[in-house]
Amino acid sequence: MNKINILWADDEIDMLKPLRIFLENKGYQLHTVTNGYDAIEFLKENGKIDVVFLDESMPGLSGLETLSEIKKFRADVPVVMITKNEAETIMDEAIGSQIADYLIKPVNPHQILLSLKKIIDNKRLVGEKTSSDYQQDFRQLLMEINSGPDLEGWIDIYKKLVNWELKLGGSGSDQMLDILAMQKKEANNEWSRFVVKNYMDWVDPQNAEAPIMSHNMMRNFVFREMEDEVPTLFVLMDNMRYDQWKVILPILKEQFFLEKEDFFLSILPTTTQYSRNAIFAGMMPADIQKRFPDKWLNDNEEGGKNMYEEDFFKDQLKRLIRREVKSHYVKVTRHHYGKQLPDQMTNFLANDITVIVYNFIDMLSHARTEMEVLKELAADEAAYRSITRSWFLHSPLWAGLQKLADKDIRIVFTTDHGTIRVANPSKIVGDRDTTTNLRYKVGKNLRYQDSDVLDIKDPLKAGLPRPNISSTFVFAKEDKFFLYPNNYNYYHNYYQDTFQHGGISLEEMICSVAILRSKGGR
Repeated sequence: MNKINILWADDEIDMLKPLRIFLENKGYQLHTVTNGYDAIEFLKENGKIDVVFLDESMPGLSGLETLSEIKKFRADVPVVMITKNEAETIMDEAIGSQIADYLIKPVNPHQILLSLKKIIDNKRLVGEKTSSDYQQDFRQLLMEINSGPDLEGWIDIYKKLVNWELKLGGSGSDQMLDILAMQKKEANNEWSRFVVKNYMDWVDPQNAEAPIMSHNMMRNFVFREMEDEVPTLFVLMDNMRYDQWKVILPILKEQFFLEKEDFFLSILPTTTQYSRNAIFAGMMPADIQKRFPDKWLNDNEEGGKNMYEEDFFKDQLKRLIRREVKSHYVKVTRHHYGKQLPDQMTNFLANDITVIVYNFIDMLSHARTEMEVLKELAADEAAYRSITRSWFLHSPLWAGLQKLADKDIRIVFTTDHGTIRVANPSKIVGDRDTTTNLRYKVGKNLRYQDSDVLDIKDPLKAGLPRPNISSTFVFAKEDKFFLYPNNYNYYHNYYQDTFQHGGISLEEMICSVAILRSKGGR
């Protein structure tokens, strides 16, 4: 095991010789400096320091001042404050600056060792325990995946996989993460079989046992909640996966109670044009086209495909709620639109229901495909989650929601579909009118690998418009993405490992919906 590197800053450093011998005998590597300035410079030049011990009463730059400077460029490094001063204000200031531990002089070797165990070994032990727990759960999950689960079973499997992904992500066990990735791949393989077998039954309007999907999601999770007088805020984060929701939820729970968490299935294609329009219209795309022939555009037609969500939403309100409803609709597609949101939030309390559609995550996934710097920043699922969490924490949306924390309001927080990191290309051939999406295609005379897709040759039976009499929809399974034979290698390299949506995967289809209530307004 690599030695743990300790940096110790104390103007009485010569007094630490016995501690140095003790720690080095225990397998630690101790580096010493005599003042805060040298501690800062040492840390800047040596990135492998695992923990810092700071004397509070150093001349020149105090321990607290040194701590403040260190946190500006090494927020991740644990810092232990050591002082002769037991004043409560100093302790409070140190704790407020996110110290890892606090020791009062004189300290003995066993106090230091205990502190190190808590800081360093605790992280390792937690990681080892997490990895061990996953190894024990691995076989159980494998059995569940291969046991032919029903939809409820699949949702439970997906929740477990995401929870393990989040736990193992903090354990430092790359080997366990690789095993989990393989298990997720196997799960998506079986999920695709499940969807192919059941999808047409799910979207059959005569099926009374059909699951809740995009087109009846608001009826089941929003309008039923509006029977009391409490204002409802419906927040839809475009393209938000369940793992991204899981890192946003703890932030929300600081100010709001989670009353209920549930799930629905995105219809196919799992794209904004289809799934989000279906959510707001309360009907399948073919029915939207029939009811609003001038407001639905097929894939091959020019123009914006989500221009009339507000009209669809208001029409659904009139059809399903037999009373006067005061509503408002807001769509945030640019940062400067979002900046106005916090100032508007309290005005929404006058409405029965307010809809906020926020497009950040969708823009991030598309921008990541095009921009090299974002490919580096969001290289994998863990980084993608991290960016999402950081954005939300500093977003106008969260700033606005906090203004409602002491008001009596209900928040329904959801998405329209998720996204998957694609890995395996699948060749497809179509004419020039075939759609460009990498995860689904609509066209005539399509040629493709049957085993890679769910094909729907009669779109109307799946609730989808039919651009031409011979149009076929094909949806990529698992982590596949469609490529044409022309420039195959170039586009393979360009799109591999990008986040895409439109096809069949757990990540794209299983969508969370949460109902929250403010803590201060009840």
